[in-house]
Amino acid sequence: MTSQRDPDTVNLRLILVSGKTQDFTFSPNDSATEIARHVFENWPAGWEEESVSSPSILRLIFQGRFLHGNVTLGALKLPPGRTTVMHLVARETLPEPNSHGQRNREKTTESSCCLLL
Repeated sequence: MTSQRDPDTVNLRLILVSGKTQDFTFSPNDSATEIARHVFENWPAGWEEESVSSPSILRLIFQGRFLHGNVTLGALKLPPGRTTVMHLVARETLPEPNSHGQRNREKTTESSCCLLL
């Protein structure tokens, strides 16, 4: 994690479910797991009511999708030097990638018909 603002950093504004926000600065090489750990270890003073017991349950949501632990900010092609907004939530597990889309596809390919006697 970096502490200074420069064109090679990614600025994140994290939003909690409560609506509280905090800005953080990271390297494009930082992963979602590393970001969660950094936020947990540097929990903002105004977020006491939302504190969690472990960084492992902190999840980032970007553009409506949960970020899995190994995804880096660079892989998301976030604009360096600009602020990107993400949601931060406490959740034990993540849905499998594309699991929701797969269920929808399965439902649309099933045929429902009646058996005539």
